[in-house]
Amino acid sequence: MRYAFQSDVGLGSYWGEVLDVLEKIIPVYDKVNSMISLGRDSEFRQRGIKGRVNPGDHILDAGSGFGNMSKTASMICNNNIDITLYDPLRPMLKNTSRLFSKTPVLTCGVFEHIPFRDENFDAVLTGYSLRDAINLRIAISEIHRVLKKGGRFVIVDLGKPDNPVIRMGVSFYLRAILPILAVIGGGKLGLKFATLYGTYKLWPQNKKLESLLLERFSRVEFETGMLGGAIMVAAYK
Repeated sequence: MRYAFQSDVGLGSYWGEVLDVLEKIIPVYDKVNSMISLGRDSEFRQRGIKGRVNPGDHILDAGSGFGNMSKTASMICNNNIDITLYDPLRPMLKNTSRLFSKTPVLTCGVFEHIPFRDENFDAVLTGYSLRDAINLRIAISEIHRVLKKGGRFVIVDLGKPDNPVIRMGVSFYLRAILPILAVIGGGKLGLKFATLYGTYKLWPQNKKLESLLLERFSRVEFETGMLGGAIMVAAYK
């Protein structure tokens, strides 16, 4: 499956290469991601979700991978949420339902063409996945469309600090240190995580991302960690 979009913000034609890499690293995906965030990925997911997903909510976990965002939301809400997992990789979704006490709906597709009706979800969650959008403006627009009035769009991802000195430090970490950690955590497959730096280069700075969200959403809460190298964002429709 391949999609072509012209993009001023997003991966554009680089998306196909990233998708191929993501499919290959499925066996070590979670382990290496945790190492990359210095073991703080679960903390960041909880900080992003808490207070933004409520019991009884119908949620879309977009770019879901193994469903870590929705599993966190389910834990916070005592398993009282209705989950749809949505990811471009069928192999990623294939064995994911067994990780949930209640089998979620599984759907395959991209951010730019979400196959659900308008105002369908109370919350849309993206955990370390929005950065892989082909066209970020279209992705944000589609997520806004499928959210109910008053719905929440929760983003947990790498951040690109506005301060140029700190941004250089984060870039150095992703370019030079991350590959070493990835090999330690994932062996030869870890080498493929070097592609992550390419997605980061195309990812907007934190203030730019906030302004993109405000083009569609009425209010944005933007929280950072690791000196701006991690972001936890909630955008309200």
